[in-house]
Amino acid sequence: MTLRTLLWLTAFLVFRPLAGQNSGEPFQGPYPAHAHNDYLHEHPLFDALENNFRSIEADVFSRGDTLYVAHNEGDIRPGRTLRTLYLEPLKIYFSEGGGSRYDSSCPLILLIDFKDKARPTYKLLESILRDYEEMLCSVSRKVYRPGRVMAIVSGNRPVDYMSEQTDRLVFVDGRMKDLAGGYAPVLMPLVSDNWTNHFSWAGKGDMPEKERVKLVTFVKETHDNGQMIRFWATPDRPGKERDAIWTELLAAGVDLINTDDLEGLGAFLNRAK
Repeated sequence: MTLRTLLWLTAFLVFRPLAGQNSGEPFQGPYPAHAHNDYLHEHPLFDALENNFRSIEADVFSRGDTLYVAHNEGDIRPGRTLRTLYLEPLKIYFSEGGGSRYDSSCPLILLIDFKDKARPTYKLLESILRDYEEMLCSVSRKVYRPGRVMAIVSGNRPVDYMSEQTDRLVFVDGRMKDLAGGYAPVLMPLVSDNWTNHFSWAGKGDMPEKERVKLVTFVKETHDNGQMIRFWATPDRPGKERDAIWTELLAAGVDLINTDDLEGLGAFLNRAK
């Protein structure tokens, strides 16, 4: 067995339990839920934690030595930074005994969506995260080290640069096309993609069997590789169509269901327990 194979196998065994549970099993730990654009809610981070979400998303822009959290460049405001909205509150939250459901086997996912140039933003993020290393999942000499928070880069991702690092505090959010690249889950524990790039069904009527098979195939492929899977741009307006989409995602074993409606998805998943 080569060293490369051994490292991949180690990562597979570590990350596979993070992937979606089988349909019909009761939820263990946080809900398979992702707070899209979490920072737009009245209480960033804490609304998602209160609704038992597994994953939280923050868009960031780099300005000087600061990462500002904002949807667009024009929305940048003093004080709304990655440190103040997420990293410092999480550090206090865990130090005071909160978040017992987030542990080494099921860390909270902090998805950080880069809106600026990939490598400079990544290097700034690395320097900021060194202050929070104690709570973070990490990679040391290409070996995964568990933590309570997994920082994952999305958006403009410096995939090639990160894949060459032997030590990291950050992971990569992959795309469906990345599956052909053979990236190990110790680098790319999550694969996300736009629902409308792969499916035409928007929840009206029954899901076409051909598309249901495609969904199940995507889930199986990522899970067999020890990765989690998420789709964005799924219908998110309250109603039967959204519930139908969520039902199919849950049944297929999708790990993170994407929403802006935290209470709506929380209530749906609570009923599905």
